[in-house]
Amino acid sequence: MKAITTSGLDIAKSVFQVHCVDTQGNVCLRQQLKRRYMLAFFQKLPSCLVGMEACASSHYWSRELQALGHKVRLMPPAYVRPYVKRQKNDATDAEAICEAVTRPNMRFVEIKSVEQQSCLVLHRTRQLFIRQQTSVTNAIRAHLAEFGIVAPVGRTVDQLLKIVADIEDKRLPEVARACLAALGAQLQALKAQILKFDRQIRAWHRSNETSKRLDEIPGVGPALATALVASIPDPKAFRSGRDFSAWIGLVPKQNSSGGKERLGSISKRGDRYLRSLFTIGALAVIRYAKIHGTTHRPWLTALLARRPPKVAAIALANKLARMAWAMMAKGERYREPAALAA
Repeated sequence: MKAITTSGLDIAKSVFQVHCVDTQGNVCLRQQLKRRYMLAFFQKLPSCLVGMEACASSHYWSRELQALGHKVRLMPPAYVRPYVKRQKNDATDAEAICEAVTRPNMRFVEIKSVEQQSCLVLHRTRQLFIRQQTSVTNAIRAHLAEFGIVAPVGRTVDQLLKIVADIEDKRLPEVARACLAALGAQLQALKAQILKFDRQIRAWHRSNETSKRLDEIPGVGPALATALVASIPDPKAFRSGRDFSAWIGLVPKQNSSGGKERLGSISKRGDRYLRSLFTIGALAVIRYAKIHGTTHRPWLTALLARRPPKVAAIALANKLARMAWAMMAKGERYREPAALAA
């Protein structure tokens, strides 16, 4: 037990698998653990390197094991998969994790704090409610269309809900009216809850200095700023702004061979939520530029002259991501480009 230097831990909901090796890579221990015995087992081990896949509950277990004195490294599951030998089961997964965590070129995931995970829960819950709001709105429109009642395109369905509430309107049978009234009540409750989450996000934003600095970037609001701070414990884990942008999935997908570079559409890898927020922010900048003119942003002017607005938005989102990384990694404030500062 004293010779153990590296452990691979395959985590799950109730049953865990641990694989331990010594300095020479010889297997010292293979064991299955129940959840209630996890911390007691690692408490008895001498301080060692513990590898885990970055998946559900991994950040919690990382914090707990770090408190016991172990060095914990999280890895993307896709980077661990090449080390799995033939048949896949918990034991081979733990062995693959133990092997992958010792590779010098392995990329690791930074461990999030409790506060960062709390902010991400806030964002994800709000996003879930927004999807539910869209679903309920579409349901109201679809059901009323079956009775020949339609409304203009848009998220608002107030006109339709007024028809549902009007008992004098005989186009709706009573059974359908009761169901649509319930959907209307559900929609109002969702809207109220989303507004509450928006206020909580703004409050979290005002309490964080990095988030307030990021808010100075055009196209970056409190939602994106707080999501960035919560998602990235250590921005210096990325070597450059391009690496950060590639992690979000805003760089072209490569299919190069034989010395010929072939670049396609963006890779869409990484965090989909951050990617969508950056794209929405870029579209907002482009809309503002079209209304007030783009002469103060020469780079954007030239881009819009040769590319469609949505293609330009992706390029601008890439640029915004790199700027955000530079501000987080260097602790700087946003500086207007020379053309704007003049």
